Amino acid sequence: MKMTPAEKQKLINALKEISGAMTRKEAEQDLIKSLKKELREEMEFKVKVLNRLVKTFHKQNFEEESEIHEEFEELYKTVTAPAVAA
Repeated sequence: MKMTPAEKQKLINALKEISGAMTRKEAEQDLIKSLKKELREEMEFKVKVLNRLVKTFHKQNFEEESEIHEEFEELYKTVTAPAVAA
């Protein structure tokens, strides 16, 4: 593939910037993992509960999560309820 010196430099600059962003992302993911592990160990949270709490807090969508859970609960009870003989 042929590239002009300007195209080559643009690509190199973009690759460096992407690599830096990926390094920061990995560091943030490590921090999140470490904080969650610390909370699970110190406060004895279940993984699923803590992950849902973190996600809900981040998205600030508690009402939506509550509604979804309520709908799930009703649907589950409906589906698993014993059939009534007619």
